[in-house]
Amino acid sequence: MSSDPWGRVDETGTVYVRTAEGEQVVGSWQAGSPDEALAYFKRKYEGLVVEIDLLERRVRTTDLSAKDAETAIGHIREQVDAHHAVGDLDALRVRLDKLTQTVAERREQRKEAKAKQAEEARKAKEELVAEAEKLAQSEQWRAAGERLRALVDTWKGLPRLDRKSDDELWHRFSHARSAFSKRRKAHFAALDNQREEARRRKEKLVAEAEALSSSKDWGPTSARYRDLMQEWKAAGRAQREHEDELWQRFRGAQDVFFQARGEVFAERDAEQRENLTRKEELAAEAEKLLPVGDLKAARAAFRAVNERWDAIGHVPRDAKAKIEGRMHAVERAIQEAEEAEWRRTNPEARARAAGLTGQLQDAVDKLRGQLEQARAAGNTAKAQKLERELEGRQALLDQALKGLEEFGG
Repeated sequence: MSSDPWGRVDETGTVYVRTAEGEQVVGSWQAGSPDEALAYFKRKYEGLVVEIDLLERRVRTTDLSAKDAETAIGHIREQVDAHHAVGDLDALRVRLDKLTQTVAERREQRKEAKAKQAEEARKAKEELVAEAEKLAQSEQWRAAGERLRALVDTWKGLPRLDRKSDDELWHRFSHARSAFSKRRKAHFAALDNQREEARRRKEKLVAEAEALSSSKDWGPTSARYRDLMQEWKAAGRAQREHEDELWQRFRGAQDVFFQARGEVFAERDAEQRENLTRKEELAAEAEKLLPVGDLKAARAAFRAVNERWDAIGHVPRDAKAKIEGRMHAVERAIQEAEEAEWRRTNPEARARAAGLTGQLQDAVDKLRGQLEQARAAGNTAKAQKLERELEGRQALLDQALKGLEEFGG
């Protein structure tokens, strides 16, 4: 007979384990000595301890599911309850009970986290839907279209909700995108129709202008050309690929007529020289608008000058390019000021510039911190590498700050 604090073997070879409920039969041992019997069943106990240690570690440090954890706990508990080991089985039951409670708590935590994630996803998708529905009414076709595409990418990155809620929100989201696409398509179709109508009208004007180019009825024909010019301006722009060609033909026809008129009426050279003097005065008046300060006032003043300019007749041919070039230079300067003002006040471009500047500033600050650490640690090679990176990022930051200044800060 052999005994241990947690078990014993009687004279018949029956092995017992001591528990809080009394002795329990572990099994029968006939193949060797009682000490060997106790050692065998104590090793089985140690094996159970190892299994519980491992399971506790997996529950604590991995994403083992509650279901798998409970299955593993049940398997070990069956072995403990079968009393086929010698050791403190009651302590193992306490550990298994505690582990069961831990798994239950983690299940509840994961349930709460999942519910929170679902609620956050719902809120995020509702916000996406609201923004998409607002964008559906926008006429900023390019910007709104790009934003809607970005919203789709954001939507794809969010978790799915329950099927009914997800389908309802997606239906609204998709409907908003379809509505915007339909409106945009209709807008550009109408624009194409307008440009096509402008092309047809201008082709008729060109045909008439070309027919009049050989006329010798100077007064009425000149008046008709002025009317044709007004009709040309009122017709709107044709498609880009047609507009320049039609304009060249239209102006070419007029040039043919007025050149012939000039050649026949040489005596009118004096009038043209006077026209040149007046246009030079107007050009000088227009040039005083530069550099552009008050854009609105400059635009209005130039328009007034241009109206008086249009009312003046032809100038000598050899002076035409130069005098018109002066006016065109002022017009281009005002147009460039308008474009600069638009770029400066464009909130999307400013936001992109500000975002890039912020990112570069963060990168520079981070590199400076790393550089100081490397220097403090005496790591010369790393410090030199960080210095080169810092120089590159600082140059990009300086360039981005200069670009941001164009937006007014």
